[in-house]
Amino acid sequence: MTIYKITPRALWQQAEAAGEFTGAPVDEADGFIHFSTAEQVKETAAKHFAGQSDLLLAAIDEAALGKDLRYEPSRGGALFPHLYAPLPLSAVLWVKPLPANENGTHAFPDLDA
Repeated sequence: MTIYKITPRALWQQAEAAGEFTGAPVDEADGFIHFSTAEQVKETAAKHFAGQSDLLLAAIDEAALGKDLRYEPSRGGALFPHLYAPLPLSAVLWVKPLPANENGTHAFPDLDA
């Protein structure tokens, strides 16, 4: 299965330079990297990234993350993927821009491509 991470472009560029993604400040504060499933990612964008521009959407192969990935209850009891380790860039399937629309929502790419 594929899971997704929304991140500011600048943070992702730092990860590319370092060879791994250690998370955004909220991830570091919580002790794990927050991800969303395909069914959750648009709501995540609306709730946590409304109006933000210069974002990227990364698609991650969850099978490549092994035992450090856990599904845990979050919003309304839904299970969200959390990674208790740095994200190796080798697990990234693709990274695409996530532009903001004029109304503050985001224009998502095709998640299957």
